[in-house]
Amino acid sequence: MTSTAAPVPDTLQLARIATACGRAFGHATLNAPGSLNALSLAMIEALEAQFAAWQADPDIAGIVIDGAGDRAFCAGGDIRDLYRSILEHGPARNPYAERFFAREYRLDYRIHTSGKPVLVWGHGIVMGGGIGLFAGASHRVVTRATRLAMPEVSIGLFPDVGGSWILDRLPGRTGAFLALTGTTLSAADACHAGLADFVLPHASRAAILERIAATRWDDDAATRAARLAHLLAAAADVEPLPPSDLARHRRRIDDTIGFDTLPDIAPRLASLADSDDPWLARAARGFLAGSPTSAALGLVLQRHCRHRSLADTFRIEYNAALACCAGHDFREGVRALLIDKDRQPHWQPARIADLDPDTVAAHLLPRVPGPHPLDDLG
Repeated sequence: MTSTAAPVPDTLQLARIATACGRAFGHATLNAPGSLNALSLAMIEALEAQFAAWQADPDIAGIVIDGAGDRAFCAGGDIRDLYRSILEHGPARNPYAERFFAREYRLDYRIHTSGKPVLVWGHGIVMGGGIGLFAGASHRVVTRATRLAMPEVSIGLFPDVGGSWILDRLPGRTGAFLALTGTTLSAADACHAGLADFVLPHASRAAILERIAATRWDDDAATRAARLAHLLAAAADVEPLPPSDLARHRRRIDDTIGFDTLPDIAPRLASLADSDDPWLARAARGFLAGSPTSAALGLVLQRHCRHRSLADTFRIEYNAALACCAGHDFREGVRALLIDKDRQPHWQPARIADLDPDTVAAHLLPRVPGPHPLDDLG
């Protein structure tokens, strides 16, 4: 077990995988299977500190991140403490939220910009904050049981953790579609969208770790990355995946979203609820049940961040996340879906037609006085 500057909670396991060349791979396992490995602030802080230490350690050749259990890599952030902080602080400054999002986004940015290969084993549920850990890795593994989603529209948030940057770079208009609907993607969908690199049997994970240990890793990071890719490709699932629903409906999705504003998109997207195709109908129902403010914010952020750097995107998303914490819909969405579980959120406003564009745009403004806490990124 490796020590870090931050205390390591029981919900995170840290280890070194010794390899044949004397170097090691850092190995982090999210160890909260009861909550589908949801990320607490303590887990985020410990993993961010350890990731920085591994990056600086010349004896660490690469990093592996996976999740305990067979149901999920990571279902997102553990937002119960965040919810309590929102109830406590209301529209005022929220120190807990400021710390939570700053540390989470900093960790995600480290993964995106890692100078060493990062393998993330995305088996089972990969949602929200789990996408933040997964999407920036150099080697992204999915299995037949993988289900990816950014369903924040259903809880009054938006696809954060870099989602505004990630989704806008997906094929066609699929990124906007996913933000508006929270649609779940299969392994085939993830491969089609460029969100995954390898499809492996989940049962092969232990063997992959053994092969990493048995390999000699070169001094050059690019050579290590290529060697890790060959190692994973050699163990790929040889059975064809079921067809991708995202690929099958690409033309329909692109025509539905287009390049219009949300009031123009909304009736076209809502009409898919009557589709004979269950996948499209579920997507439309997700949109209709979601927060109008979140739908508008997700779309605005993708367009606003289109030509900005990843670091700038994280800084803008940080402002938007704190604005959501100070507003109504995030609190109400968490209450309805995770606390009371009545699944009857009362959004304000309840209709897209009643949205104030200036109020949505104000989410992007700075929320913390003085220097931005993520100013040093990029």
